[in-house]
Amino acid sequence: MADVNLPPQIPVAVFMTRFQPGGTERQMIELVRRLDSARFAVHVACFHRDGAWLPRVVERAASVVEFPIHGFARPQTGGQLFSFARWCRRERIAVVQTCDLYANTFGLLGAALGGVPVRIGSRRELNPDKTPWQIRAQRAAYRCATKVVANSPAAERMLRQEGLAAGSIAMIPNGVDLAAYTDRTAATHIRRIVTVANLRPEKEHETLIASAAALVGSHPDLRFQIVGDGPRKRELQDLVIARGLGRHVEFLGHRDDVPSLLASADAFVLPSRSEAFPNGVIEAMAAGLPVVASAVGGLLDLIDPGRTGMLVAPSDSDALTSALRFLIEHPGRAASMGRAARVEIQQRYSFERMVSAFERLYVSSLEQRVSAGTHHVEAAEI
Repeated sequence: MADVNLPPQIPVAVFMTRFQPGGTERQMIELVRRLDSARFAVHVACFHRDGAWLPRVVERAASVVEFPIHGFARPQTGGQLFSFARWCRRERIAVVQTCDLYANTFGLLGAALGGVPVRIGSRRELNPDKTPWQIRAQRAAYRCATKVVANSPAAERMLRQEGLAAGSIAMIPNGVDLAAYTDRTAATHIRRIVTVANLRPEKEHETLIASAAALVGSHPDLRFQIVGDGPRKRELQDLVIARGLGRHVEFLGHRDDVPSLLASADAFVLPSRSEAFPNGVIEAMAAGLPVVASAVGGLLDLIDPGRTGMLVAPSDSDALTSALRFLIEHPGRAASMGRAARVEIQQRYSFERMVSAFERLYVSSLEQRVSAGTHHVEAAEI
């Protein structure tokens, strides 16, 4: 469909919570940075204008605007909601893209109040540790969306289970910067095993620590690197010490050199009990690492067991131990999985593909709204 009365530069607002390092933040910041600036004027709205990755946004966005809230139940939140709606009208925003549960709940309603023609929600997780109230609030917010993007088949299935019609869902998988991951020489001896994930309960680092304790007796040269930060750091560090693993497990915290860390590792593990489409696994596969992960959510779609990695039952340290032991004792098979994983990512999960899919969604959705005459022309002035 050709453009129908669309401006030469479509004003888009991407709504984020804040800019702390994380999987959703990485994907959405790359979207902001890579959207075609000749076609889209990209603004960023947020609750809190802070976080280590804020400079990445500031250098590319047309503006970064804060609408601070400290809980949905507080009376000040309503004022910020209407401020956001007025801002959308003033900036003539044509597309609002929200990124997570909190941004969905606030941003989709605010965009509807502001007369924004195209309102795109997101589903990038499978409700780990969310309260029933939060889940209900997000479901209600989706009613304000013209489309909801799922980042994996698992997330799409969850949306369908929650009652969204198939036609209101678009599936756009996460992307990865393929240029950051070069071909590597496969390890002939697996010694360094790495995981990259925020230190939150659903990531189940304790399962990995239990497996490490079971393996180091027979493989004393094993080293485990835990990359990421979060509220469980002290608890997990204490657990490592209690298990006598101080020489074998290293906490690296948040790192911006993940591609280099993956290049120097021999295998990757992710023991989460809930995942939609984890960036860490996509990046590890792009780096050519054999992956052992839990058989949950989007990992079931991402990993082909025995060919591009291994899947194990969640919360089962014995199963995780057995899978890691297999890789350690069969480095040839591990290398074959790593090579197949890299090819899979190259063919299906580039950032270029992801960004192009979002661009097509924005333009086609806007064209449909304009053609149908269902948008607020006086609000967005398109």
